[in-house]
Amino acid sequence: MNQLTFFENKALSIPDELASYHNAFFSTAESMGYLDRLTTVTPWNQETIHMYGKMLKTPRLTAWYGDEESIYQFSGNKYHPLKWTPDLLSLKEKVEQKAGEKFNSVLLNFYRDGNDSVSWHSDDEPELGTNPVIASVSFGQPRRFDIRNKSDHQHKFSIELENGSLLVMKGDMQKNWEHRVPKSIRPMKHRINLTFRMINT
Repeated sequence: MNQLTFFENKALSIPDELASYHNAFFSTAESMGYLDRLTTVTPWNQETIHMYGKMLKTPRLTAWYGDEESIYQFSGNKYHPLKWTPDLLSLKEKVEQKAGEKFNSVLLNFYRDGNDSVSWHSDDEPELGTNPVIASVSFGQPRRFDIRNKSDHQHKFSIELENGSLLVMKGDMQKNWEHRVPKSIRPMKHRINLTFRMINT
């Protein structure tokens, strides 16, 4: 059983119905190759989203790929997917085999340094359906991934998402929990995270 750690440094075995973590799902060589290519060829954008009553620039770069009909809406924006690349299709196939799920889209996030982050949120948009399975792949700099219960913020834990790792979120993860990648005061190198999803069309 993989171990997650409370912020209070207590250990928690992640429930199988909530998520599963697979370290070194991709080798170091594979991971660094994907990181280099995705950093270079992806048409990254810095989006403006509605948050806390303001229009703010996201503190990271993003790109949305998928099947033609996999249009995604969140934070007041509508995203039309770019066409799959050979690398992304290869990654999708490997992730689908491990997760036992089919995906028709992927969100790429590029964290350039420790100042880049994603705030508390859940991936619970209507087009994802009830209790969606979302597979998260990380390449590059390990970053802390925090999770907390929506109704009890003291019920929280954290895991470091390592280079080449796969985190499969499932069950009521998006319904009853929220997650974030916080900023870091420590020097951080590039990290790319890919979250594979099924958009209901």
